[in-house]
Amino acid sequence: MLAGRQEIGRTDPSILTDDSPGPRRLLLAGRSWQVTYIDWSRRRAFVEPAQSGGVAKWSNLGLRGLSFELARAMRDVYLGEDPQVELTRRAKTQLADIRATEGTGNARSDATVVHRDGERVNWWTWAGFRANATLAASLPDIVYPNQRPNDFSIRLRPDLTVDMWRGALAERRALLPSLELPQVDERAARGLKFSDVLPGAAATATVSARLADLDSARRVLNESTAFYTV
Repeated sequence: MLAGRQEIGRTDPSILTDDSPGPRRLLLAGRSWQVTYIDWSRRRAFVEPAQSGGVAKWSNLGLRGLSFELARAMRDVYLGEDPQVELTRRAKTQLADIRATEGTGNARSDATVVHRDGERVNWWTWAGFRANATLAASLPDIVYPNQRPNDFSIRLRPDLTVDMWRGALAERRALLPSLELPQVDERAARGLKFSDVLPGAAATATVSARLADLDSARRVLNESTAFYTV
């Protein structure tokens, strides 16, 4: 990321590749930035200061975000399973505090959770970025539009009902194993090797396929779902 000629840091490329309207803002180096230009071939983004807003995300997995396995392992720890590492006293205290204060309104070991808090409805899949992006693309009738899926949850429509949910999942399950690929910004394809000799549709489809996790998304669709309302 460059602000003028100054490099301010790095961020997860998935923030720059999803297809969302409006200005693209991110949090980096302790402040908000608005993306003004992306040089896909050189993997550089140019930004300018913004007053507020933005998202922050880092991973060592490039476009893929957290995997299904890692996200589910994090859910296990959140629900009480201790990681197989030596924890410091401070880590143990903070982990116990998180478990006690957060409750289980967004996590269960035997099901995914649809959590309603007023007008905000989140589907806590704990499935990783790629699976969540795939699920969001495959369930357009109940998913909140123009969102950026994260590693753990997908935002759903505020008027969602249990009947709407069951109908959408039944329809999607009837079409399995077919699923929709995530939508991406067409400009992201410019960063592909040999993109200059690829048809535009083929290049975009390649990036979209790399962002998908079809197997994990199918697994989530076949799991039970619990509904929780604050």
